[in-house]
Amino acid sequence: MNEQRDARLLIAEDESNLRLVLQKELQRLGYRVQAAPDGEAALRKLEESNVDVLLCDINMPHIDGMELLRRVHERPNPPEVIMLTGQGTIETAVEAMRLGAYDYLTKPYSINELDVRVRQAAEKRNLRVDNQRLRAQIQRQSAMPEIVSQSQAMAEAIRLVERVAPSDASVLITGESGTGKELIAQAIHRLSSRANGSFIDLNCAAFQESLLESELFGYEAGAFSGAKARKLGLIELADGGTLFLDEVTELPANLQAKLLRAIETRTFFRVGGVRKVEVNVRIVAATNRNLDTVVNDGAFRADLLYRINSFQIHLAPLRERPEDIEPLMHHMLKQLGGANPPEVMPDALAQMRSYGWPGNVRQLRNCLERAVLLSNEGKITARELPPEIARTNGSMLYVAAQPSATATPGAEDSGAVTGSLRDIEKQQIITALERVGWHRGKAAEVLGISPSTLYRRLRDYNLEGRLR
Repeated sequence: MNEQRDARLLIAEDESNLRLVLQKELQRLGYRVQAAPDGEAALRKLEESNVDVLLCDINMPHIDGMELLRRVHERPNPPEVIMLTGQGTIETAVEAMRLGAYDYLTKPYSINELDVRVRQAAEKRNLRVDNQRLRAQIQRQSAMPEIVSQSQAMAEAIRLVERVAPSDASVLITGESGTGKELIAQAIHRLSSRANGSFIDLNCAAFQESLLESELFGYEAGAFSGAKARKLGLIELADGGTLFLDEVTELPANLQAKLLRAIETRTFFRVGGVRKVEVNVRIVAATNRNLDTVVNDGAFRADLLYRINSFQIHLAPLRERPEDIEPLMHHMLKQLGGANPPEVMPDALAQMRSYGWPGNVRQLRNCLERAVLLSNEGKITARELPPEIARTNGSMLYVAAQPSATATPGAEDSGAVTGSLRDIEKQQIITALERVGWHRGKAAEVLGISPSTLYRRLRDYNLEGRLR
C-alpha cells in the first residue's frame, strides 16, 4: 500500500448514498476518512481537525462547492481540494482550477481513478508542508541564538564556541540538565561554514532502543512490519549540516558501534538496506553524565567518546554563576510577560538569588512562568514563587559540595546541606519526591529536569521501587 494512503480525507457530498459509498471504499483502501453532508458541516470539520485532501461536490445546499473552495483557501495551510460534479463544463473546471483546486473529476468516476488522484494530491500537500517546515527551520537558523549571561564561566564557554565553530571538529558539550547545551550546539552550527545546512537534533534518551536505530539511520521499505516505504534517518537529513546528539551517553551499545563506524567512514546502511549511504555531517553531542563513570562502567565506548570529544565545552550549573540569575530573569520575563512584564519585588529576588537551582536555567524559566501567572498588580513577590524556592532561608538547597566534604558543627541547625555531591543530589531528589507523593512526573517538574533524566537518577540511587 502506498504511504500516501494513510492521508486524512474529508468528503463534502450532499447525496447520502454516494457519500457513504465513497467513505467506505476509501477507508477500505487505508485512508482516514470523515464525511460532511454540506459545505457548512465541512467547514466545521476543517476547524476541528487537520485534513490533507478535501473531496468536494460542487452542487450542495447552504454553501456550494465553489464557495467552500474559496473559503478553504483563505485558511492557513489548506488541504488540497478535488472537485466532484455530475454536471461538468469546461467553464466550471477552469473556474475551479483558478480558485486553487488540485483537480476536477466528473461523475461517474471509478474508485481506482479517485484513488490515484487522492494519492497525488496528498503527496503534493506533504511536499508543501515539508517545504514550509524547512523554510521555518532556515529562518530560525539565520541568526545566533541569544545567550544571556554576565558570568566569566559563560563568557569562557562562548569564547570556545567562537574558536571551534569554523572548524569541522566534533564537539562534546557537558553540563547538568537545563544549563543550555542545545543553545550552545545551535551557536556552533550557526557560526560554522555549515550554517546554511540543516541543524538536526536527536534526544537519544527519548526513544525506545527498537525505534532509535531507524530514527537515526532510517530504513528501507519492507525492513520490518509496517515499513511501507523508505524513510530517511536523521543522520541523512543532516547531510551538509550538523547532527546534534543530546544525551549521547544513553545510546545503546549496538548503536554506539554503528555510529562510530558512520563517523569514521562517513557511510552507513539504512535498516534493512544493502547499499551504503554517504554523508558529510558534523557531530555535536551533549551529555549530563560523568564521562569517566560511563566509560569505566562499560556503558559507553571509549573509542566513540574519543571520536565525539575532539573538542569539549563544559557549561557550569547556575548555582556556580549566580550573577547570571538576574539578567536571565529579566530576559525571560520579557518573553513570558509580553509588552508589560511584571516587576520582581526585592523579597522574591532575594529568594531566587539564594536558591540552588538544581534544574538550572530550565527550572528558572518554569519558576518565572508560574510567577507571571500568579502575579497581582504587575508585581511578583516571594508568595508567587514555587514552595521550594519561597522557603529558602539563605542557604542553597542544592550546593556543589567537595567530594571529601564532611559535616561541620551546627550544619544541621543552619539548614546547610553537607556530604558528597552524590549524597546531596540523592537527598534533593528524595525531598522532591516526598513532597509530591513519589510521582515521577511532578517531581521532575519541581526539580526542573526531564522525566528521563530523573528516571536515570532514580535507577542510579535504587529508588525506582517507590514510584507512581
